[in-house]
Amino acid sequence: MEYKNIIITTEPGVGIVTINRPDVLNAVNVETIVEIEHAIREFSEKKDVPVIIITGAGKSFVSGSDISRLVKMDALQAREYSAIGQRVLTLIEHTERVTIAAVNGFALGSGCEIAMACDIRVASEKAKFGQPEVKLGLIPGHAGTQRLARLIGLGKAKELIFTGDIIDAQEAFRIGLVNTVVPPETLMDATRAMAQKIIAAGPTAVRVAKTVLNRGSDAPMATAQSYEMEAFSILFSTSEAKEGMTAFLEKRKPRWVPDSNG
Repeated sequence: MEYKNIIITTEPGVGIVTINRPDVLNAVNVETIVEIEHAIREFSEKKDVPVIIITGAGKSFVSGSDISRLVKMDALQAREYSAIGQRVLTLIEHTERVTIAAVNGFALGSGCEIAMACDIRVASEKAKFGQPEVKLGLIPGHAGTQRLARLIGLGKAKELIFTGDIIDAQEAFRIGLVNTVVPPETLMDATRAMAQKIIAAGPTAVRVAKTVLNRGSDAPMATAQSYEMEAFSILFSTSEAKEGMTAFLEKRKPRWVPDSNG
């Protein structure tokens, strides 16, 4: 696919998706979201790319949806746009690859939703977060009402969505919306360092951990525990687990060998 709204690059072990519409502060439209979907699928098929970083070009991560497009939509078109966005963000959330949002500026509306769909969020000190859709007479449409509540709790999510308030990176960190806050000039280096820590771990174990965490997050505790028990025990049948434990006992770094499942 030819990408017009994003830039994709590959570094050792890492695929980077850069949303590239700086003239509109990286506001997204259907075309941009579909391009993101193709990029995530492309990286997800590469065995040598266990981590995907999503970021924005210029001074913004994603400032929201392109309002000049939204204002022309009728109810059916808006429903389709919501469905496409939810589909793509679900892909980001559930791809076996670990996804990290490197939030360099505004992450508002759809931008906040994209960041929340990622497994980990690294924020610049200059980042801003919010779901200000109510100020347009709307609500979040790409599962923002659901992911925000799951990340920071129902009460705080209601406050942010009902008021449309925009918060800074430190407040986002305080309430658990982001994992870490770093100076803007070190954002990508810090995100790459996070990626390398993940890459250094057992690749199958990381993939399985992501699946168990996602499946268990909305399940009753007993069901979630059963997911963990089965996954934990199955990993003992892998050469990766044997190598990891042997390397620990031999006081050396493990030598991971990619399995056939990638």
